[in-house]
Amino acid sequence: MNKREEIIAKALSIPGLSISVQQVLKLINDPDADATKLTRAIEIDPGLTANILRMANSAFFGAPGSISTVKEAVVRIGMQRVFQMAIAADVAPRTKGEVKGYDLKPGELLEHSIAVGLAAEELAHVLGISAPPHAFTAGLLVNIGKTALGEFLEVDAAPILEKAYEELISFEKAEEEILGVSHTELGALLLESWQIPKSICNVVRFRLRPEDSPVVDPALDLVHVGDILTKMTGIGMGVDGMHYTPSIVVFDRLGIKPGMLELVMETILENVSILKQSFLGEESASG
Repeated sequence: MNKREEIIAKALSIPGLSISVQQVLKLINDPDADATKLTRAIEIDPGLTANILRMANSAFFGAPGSISTVKEAVVRIGMQRVFQMAIAADVAPRTKGEVKGYDLKPGELLEHSIAVGLAAEELAHVLGISAPPHAFTAGLLVNIGKTALGEFLEVDAAPILEKAYEELISFEKAEEEILGVSHTELGALLLESWQIPKSICNVVRFRLRPEDSPVVDPALDLVHVGDILTKMTGIGMGVDGMHYTPSIVVFDRLGIKPGMLELVMETILENVSILKQSFLGEESASG
């Protein structure tokens, strides 16, 4: 077994999503699913129910303190938002710790993930387009590969960073050459093993190199730019930092104009701490 195969095998041994969240995923992908079925799938899990209600009553998602049942949350906020909350409830605790391999302090990786999802949606708003339903969720999951490599597998990023600087290549490319797999590919493979929809896995896999994607997906474009803007704010800047190349094709395809990026960055800075607190049910480090 070579290094690539060993890393992937270890990553795929990481426990998957909870049974309750898996049931929610199945319903979201079922065209015959309705609010009643989704409500039942959530309410069988008291912990998930409590998390959904906490998020639904947060300052970011809706009317604070006014939603008392899961059914009411589904009806008032929408099935897609509740789906996002379910994913967040399961994934957020996995990304809140320190990620030594990428020199990320506790909470920084989670903040970055939240900010990317937030930026993707806000960028769509600024552009006057509708963000695809999976854009926010994909943003939340973009760093799952870093979690696997830097925390669970304890990969040392120093030689990767050195190679990237010496050879003037992206950090992701350096990961591939040293480890045999990048954090983006590993993240996509891990999500696929958890039965996460392919559209989300594709965004996670190609967010740094969107032009390599086999399909053109507005969600991928939005997350790519959202990731860049998040790093420009300084949120979640690990050792890899800005050592990536923005896609000019994506910027042109979205029709981004001067001034738009600043508006999105302002929204990120205003809301990321609020959203982080709603996901974890605790005061954020910067809040």
